[in-house]
Amino acid sequence: MVRLFDNWSQQRMGDAVKQGEPLNLDGVPVVNLADAPGEREAWDRPRALVYFWAICELLFVTNAWQISSGLRIWVLRKFGADIGSGVVFRPRTRVKLPWKLHIGDRSWIGEGVWFHNQDHIHLEHDVVVSQDTFLTTGSHRHRQDMALVTRPIHIAAGAWITSRCVILGGSVIGQSALVTPGTCVAGSDVPSNAIFGAAPGEVRGRRFPDREQT
Repeated sequence: MVRLFDNWSQQRMGDAVKQGEPLNLDGVPVVNLADAPGEREAWDRPRALVYFWAICELLFVTNAWQISSGLRIWVLRKFGADIGSGVVFRPRTRVKLPWKLHIGDRSWIGEGVWFHNQDHIHLEHDVVVSQDTFLTTGSHRHRQDMALVTRPIHIAAGAWITSRCVILGGSVIGQSALVTPGTCVAGSDVPSNAIFGAAPGEVRGRRFPDREQT
């Protein structure tokens, strides 16, 4: 019986794909992504410039062999990024749209940070964003047509976003706040001077219970 159902499911999905219709098994709708609006409305620049930026990003920003913070910042500014003085911008970083990036004086951007900024990201002065943190302003109308929706991100002066955090669109990080490693800020407000993050890990049991010492 299970095999017959699997065969029917595979045949039904194959027929639906051939006919271009959204899958709807068990009454759960599936959005046909072929009809979803694209992301180009967020570019705000000609297609040729966006593609040219993608090449320059690979050569001068993401490139781990390109170690000069000054050159990285110079290239970003040439494409419209608003970056203050004394900023440190490490290798292996990514910037989706530099003309929507704003970084205040003396801020530090760690290795592997990704500004997926289809909307504006504002960092005030003396902000630290540590290694491999992902900041994204984009999402989708998941109950409708999967069209792109964006909200800006604002990080106030003196805040520290520690390593491997995820900051979603609509988030506002208060002055001198600290976001602990691995935390997701899901479009919420983090108060000034707060330490914000999930509870630390704890021992939840023993891997080999029969090896307990008496």
